[in-house]
Amino acid sequence: MSEITNTDGADIQKGAPAEEHHEEVSYHAVEKDGKITAIWEMRGRKHVRTIDPRSHEGQHLLGHTDSHDNAHSAQA
Repeated sequence: MSEITNTDGADIQKGAPAEEHHEEVSYHAVEKDGKITAIWEMRGRKHVRTIDPRSHEGQHLLGHTDSHDNAHSAQA
């Protein structure tokens, strides 16, 4: 496979597949003193981002959301 070099000095391969290999996304809770301090989003073995457990998304991932729809369905 031939390679070309851009002006930044980074190697770029010709003919690389347009789609990335999709690895499984997983979430890992980070605990300290018995409390969740962060949620790590992982793609395979790569750390993609850190999510604050107090954020709306963090609460949703932890299953602590009390949205109107959830409360209504729980009453039925």
